[in-house]
This record gives sequence, structure tokens and C-alpha cells, in this order.
Amino acid sequence: MVARIYRPAKNAMQSGRANSKTWILEYEPQSRRTIDPLMGWTSSADTLAQLKLRFGSKDECIAFAKKNGIPYEVHEPHERKLKIKTYADNFR
Repeated sequence: MVARIYRPAKNAMQSGRANSKTWILEYEPQSRRTIDPLMGWTSSADTLAQLKLRFGSKDECIAFAKKNGIPYEVHEPHERKLKIKTYADNFR
């Protein structure tokens, strides 16, 4: 089972960048989700899909995966490209 290591994106509903500095180790789903015919809920037999581990840095996350023999893929985050301009540029 392959794990995915990534840094989550900024929340689109807020201007702050809270919870976007941590790295997450999350397992890829092994089986499809099924719909319960009686209640309509979705369920899965894959219990590792519920596991999400948070780390302070990418190196800690990779070290944990190597120590426990977990195959992993690292997904690098896309960095913001800031266009620095002044208020006066709006009227040019």
C-alpha cells in the first residue's frame, strides 16, 4: 500500500494560511467505496484510508515512512507567485 506525502493547500474560505505548514502522510485507497442499500451511506473495507498522520516537516514524514517500511510518494506543493504592486498601479 503506497502512502502519499504532501502539504495541504490553504483553505479557500479564509485569507490566513493556518494548517498549511504541516506535512501529511496519507494512504492511497485500496478498495472502492460502496453504497449501503438500506441507509445510502458510503462505506469501505479499507481501514487505512481513515488514517492521516501530521508531521512538522517533510524530512520527519519521510523518516517515519522509511523507518516503518512504508512505500511513499512525495507531492511537492505549488508555491504562490506574488505580484508586488502599489495602490497607484490601479490607476495607470
